[in-house]
Parts: sequence; C-alpha cells; structure tokens
Amino acid sequence: QVQLVESGGGLVQPGGSLRLSCAASGSIFSISVMGWYRQAPGKQRELVATATTGSSTNYADSVKGRFTISRDNAKNTVYLQMNSLKPEETAVYYCNAVVRVRERDSAYFNYWGQGTQVTVSS
Repeated sequence: QVQLVESGGGLVQPGGSLRLSCAASGSIFSISVMGWYRQAPGKQRELVATATTGSSTNYADSVKGRFTISRDNAKNTVYLQMNSLKPEETAVYYCNAVVRVRERDSAYFNYWGQGTQVTVSS
C-alpha cells in the first residue's frame, strides 16, 4: 500500500501565499509523476501542476507564474508554493502520485491523498 499525506492548507487572504507538502510512503519502488489537483465545491477536480522525476513540470494556465511545484525525490515528497492566491482558488487540494510498487513489476498505479482545504478569503 501507498499513502500520501498532505499538509500546509489553511485560510489565507487574497494575494497571500501558502505552501503545500505531500509525502508518499509505503510500498514504493519509484514514482514517475507527482502532482497537485484541486476541486472547488460543485466543480470537477482539475489539474494544478505536475512534476516528473526528471523535474519536468506542467502547470494549469491559470496558475502559471504564481505557483511553483517542486519535488524532493529522495524523500518522495512534492511541494506546491502558491503565491498571489485568489478567492476563486478556494478548493480542496489533492496530491497525486503515479507509483511503481515493485521492482519485478513494471506496472504503475495511481494514488491520491485525502486532500487539504485551501480557503482564500478576507
């Protein structure tokens, strides 16, 4: 089993910053992609940012220039630095990891964290 534990959510004023962290643990041989998604009330879950093992990154257009994703591969951890936050970015933020659990099996599996609430409000 693989567990993803997020931290760092909370209440922040518009224009403020937060840093989210997500640590993966358990039966992990390697992780190809780690990323962040968010889901606002009444809306579908959407991609925020992803990062590969080789540090290639991908961002939603709406967060480019304000959010930065980074990984510590040795710690199986991914971070999301969020700056200039907007009220419409209030959502539950979910960590995602694509994990190879065994050396002898090349299959990768998709795992999700439990989510952390980010509220942007004055």
